[in-house]
Amino acid sequence: MIKRLTLLATFLTLTLTGQELKIISDNFKGDQPQGVSIFTGNVKVTKGLDELNATKVTIYTDASRKPVKYLAEGSVSFYIVTEIGEKYRGVSQRAIYMPNESEYQFYQKVDLIRIDDYRRVKGDKVVLNTIQGHASADGIGGEPVVMVFTLEDKNTTKKSSKK
Repeated sequence: MIKRLTLLATFLTLTLTGQELKIISDNFKGDQPQGVSIFTGNVKVTKGLDELNATKVTIYTDASRKPVKYLAEGSVSFYIVTEIGEKYRGVSQRAIYMPNESEYQFYQKVDLIRIDDYRRVKGDKVVLNTIQGHASADGIGGEPVVMVFTLEDKNTTKKSSKK
């Protein structure tokens, strides 16, 4: 029990790039020697402006207890601000975050929206790199990737009011 509380306290006070990582959930199970922590039931993970919500979040750590992989499953929703200031929100059924690569991978019924200019991607797999701002998407089972852009018509001129 003390090991579990110690591991939980480690995660709750972890700082990554100077930002506090905070995890709230209904249940917690940890295996410190294996470097695995499992949070279940109404899981909410916040770090800086970023937020991730899911039914279950599993965090894998290295020997120095630094997170190397986050796996979120079940009704995943998220809000992300990239290193270059782009803001995203969306949903999926599964998400993986690789902090060493600053990369999110979203799977199953992905709906990702870049808030700044309302670019929207729907697909079965969407990958987003938060440092470079690169994204890719795949459909599955013959389903296409759907992208929606909001465009301004630069050729639109004001109508004159001649009478």
